Amino acid sequence: MSNTPHELHEEFPQDADRIHALKTSDAHFAKLVEGYHEVNRAVHRMETNIEAVADAVLEDFKKQRLELKDKIASALAKLA
Repeated sequence: MSNTPHELHEEFPQDADRIHALKTSDAHFAKLVEGYHEVNRAVHRMETNIEAVADAVLEDFKKQRLELKDKIASALAKLA
């Protein structure tokens, strides 16, 4: 189990400027990013045992995080 935060600037280091630009110009993208941050923070709290949860709950949150990351990657790819 990893308890390393998966921040977007670490996941997409080459896209930091595009992420910022899209967050300010695209409300849907901004909502995806905010959702990612919320789920990512929740996963981090669960992995570090700040919030004790069943393994199935943690896995569901990780799946949500991955789905949001995929949507963010897809939006970034459309701009490439």
